[in-house]
Amino acid sequence: MMPSLSRADTSVIGRWWWTVDRWTLAAIAALIGFGYIMMLAASPAVAERIHQARDMFILKQVVFLTIAVLIVVAVSLLSPRGVRRVAVAGCLVAMVLTLLTLAGPEIKGARRWISLPGFSMQPSEFLKPFFAVAAAWLISEGKRPGKFPGMALACVFFAIIAGLLQSQPDVGMLAVIVGVFFLQLFISGLHYAFVGLGLLGAGAAGGLLYMIKPHVQKRVADFMDITREGNYQVRHALEAFGNGGLLGRGPGEGRVKDVIPDVHADFVFAVAGEEFGLLVCLGLMAVFAFIVLRGIRRVQGEPDLFVVLAAGGLAGGFGLQTLVNLATTVHLIPTKGMTLPFVSYGGSSVMAVALGMGMLLALTRRRYPGELT
Repeated sequence: MMPSLSRADTSVIGRWWWTVDRWTLAAIAALIGFGYIMMLAASPAVAERIHQARDMFILKQVVFLTIAVLIVVAVSLLSPRGVRRVAVAGCLVAMVLTLLTLAGPEIKGARRWISLPGFSMQPSEFLKPFFAVAAAWLISEGKRPGKFPGMALACVFFAIIAGLLQSQPDVGMLAVIVGVFFLQLFISGLHYAFVGLGLLGAGAAGGLLYMIKPHVQKRVADFMDITREGNYQVRHALEAFGNGGLLGRGPGEGRVKDVIPDVHADFVFAVAGEEFGLLVCLGLMAVFAFIVLRGIRRVQGEPDLFVVLAAGGLAGGFGLQTLVNLATTVHLIPTKGMTLPFVSYGGSSVMAVALGMGMLLALTRRRYPGELT
């Protein structure tokens, strides 16, 4: 239907179709489609292990991914000004909800969730896209003539968010947000010396966390010795990649989904490796890389610093989340409990990523003369 729209169509959908980056849109659609396939492959075995209906996770993820499609399209219709307003308001709400999780139930040694009818929400997932855009706005406003303390306010918000994530604790999420924030500071022209000092500070903070947080020490110890019990999932994931080989064992023929508890979420890439093989995994990684590089390419030459910083932060956060999940699965970094965007099971993660991609598409759309910015 969409490709038949005329360039002369001045309706909202018509203008959107001819200005949005359809290549990125197609890549996002491919990931969502693959996410459906992976839920069909990975989740029935998990549901049976916890004595639930085999299609429980499938049906839930169908709902989540359908909502994600609607979110991507709806948010991508916004102007940069609309993206900015949504992100700032969303960031404040997500910060409050993340604070409330500290009084919630502890699950697997962390307090990250708010229980809602039918599912649990992880508010910190929404901090990633919202803070990336909010920080971009504050930094860019601080660069304008005047006395608005944009940089200082961005640093204050960053410190608050870092404190909240450390208190949960959620080291993986914190690492992604730190990486995105320093990327934006670098793009904004921060002197190399300050960037270096910031990285040293982040390294020192990581060392401090290791010294005072037993769960961090355990993660590092598990990473250094793959034979430890904490590496049970990683060991089976690596075996799955070996069993899959170049072309995979075939859809439904994998065995790793029968032995890894979180295979439908954190380790879904291992199922892809075993059932579809190395070539499909490389293709999937290429799609993720394409979205990141395409997002950066679309803002080259963009005169609005806010758009450049926000798009860079959103694309960078998407790429870092992907990298953390893949690196965890193949034992390149300690386990972090981070999902693979659009492919892993999880309502909060899918919707947060959809918001980020919708905002990225909105920011990288071509603008008509006189259109709101």
